[in-house]
Amino acid sequence: MLILIAGPYRSGTGDDPEKMAANLKRLEAPSHALFEAGHVPMIGEWVALPIWHAAGGRAVGDDLYEQIFHPVAGRLLQLCEAVLRLPGDSKGADNDVRIARERGIPVYFRLEDVPGCAVTTMA
Repeated sequence: MLILIAGPYRSGTGDDPEKMAANLKRLEAPSHALFEAGHVPMIGEWVALPIWHAAGGRAVGDDLYEQIFHPVAGRLLQLCEAVLRLPGDSKGADNDVRIARERGIPVYFRLEDVPGCAVTTMA
């Protein structure tokens, strides 16, 4: 499955680039496990950031930022087959979950609930 990983990126950072980078690392953390399970992980910022830069975006939250970031997630959700919602306050991620549910796309809140990602234990 193509799985959108949703969670805090800008939320709670005060637009501090270091805090936003740390949030992106948290979003990326489950990507390898998803890949190993046969899925293709996707994060909206992986798509939105290059588009925003190419369009001349200069400051987080500028008009271009607002025109690009949330619409990218909406467009990705036309292609994604599931959402993995990571913990943390995020209006954008909450909106991703809302859109996914409206479209009948499964939403997982724990990596181990994603098909193929269950933790195996030795008995």
